[in-house]
Amino acid sequence: MWEVSIFIATLFLAYAKGSNDNFKGVATLFGSRITSYQTAILWATFTTFAGAVTSILFADNLVQQFSGQGIVRDAIAQGGNFHIAVAIATALTVIIATNLGLPVSTTHSLIGAIFGAALVAIGLEANSLLLLNYFVLPLFISPILAIPLGAGIYSLVEYIKPKLSLPINQRFINIAHYISAGIICFTQGFYDTPKLVSLVVIIEYFSRQGAIITIAMAMGLGGLISSQKLAETMSLKITPINHTQGLSANIITSILVILSNYFGLPISTTHVAVGSIFGVGIITEKVNKIVSFKIIMAWILTLPTATIMSGIIYRLLQR
Repeated sequence: MWEVSIFIATLFLAYAKGSNDNFKGVATLFGSRITSYQTAILWATFTTFAGAVTSILFADNLVQQFSGQGIVRDAIAQGGNFHIAVAIATALTVIIATNLGLPVSTTHSLIGAIFGAALVAIGLEANSLLLLNYFVLPLFISPILAIPLGAGIYSLVEYIKPKLSLPINQRFINIAHYISAGIICFTQGFYDTPKLVSLVVIIEYFSRQGAIITIAMAMGLGGLISSQKLAETMSLKITPINHTQGLSANIITSILVILSNYFGLPISTTHVAVGSIFGVGIITEKVNKIVSFKIIMAWILTLPTATIMSGIIYRLLQR
């Protein structure tokens, strides 16, 4: 019975993740009016799914990192109650943010949920230093890097643009914009899907390949059905953007996400994407301060919210 519960909870989490994460890579495509919302989310779904399926070949490392091992004893990390609590708490945190139209980090929520269940399981024996050094710091550093780099690349593109003929320049911007958006979504699917698979690896009869494909489908469904409010925030409410500004933000997001994953730092695509758009908005002086404040508060509250809910759920499951 617990195997079925873990599986259902993980699919719920995958759906929640897709609803909040899938659109982030294509937000600037829609925001700059290069394409419609429908086309943007379809492109995001296709490239995210392609990245998830490709991760079948390289999933072992991240599956191990997010299984809870190293944070709590293996006997606890491999227990059904631990995985169920983590999956449900992460999903609830993300789906609440999605319904509010706020982009948050699923990785950040997952970290908080793991830590919350660990605190209830073994108290202060949980390896909080590992969480701080390897997970939490990179997640906070990512927007700090993205904001000045987003502003800088936009300024550089604006300097170069007049030197190019207009038809070639616009065509190049559109093609590069689609490619950069696809890279972000592909990379996100490639690196993030194994994090969710880590929750179901204890089910003996569930192959890793089957788990990845099933989770990828649930993520795609979440993005297709429930991304509208998130899309409005990311694409339209942080700051108005044109083609050049959108491409500039996407270039920085794709570079930072690829490099961080190559070096094994699980930074938040959400924080990088929002930070890059915010950086462009600083240059144009059109940042919506109220929306930006709401997003920052959501980031601050994500970790403790997931931690508290996971701890409560784990305690209830133990009883």
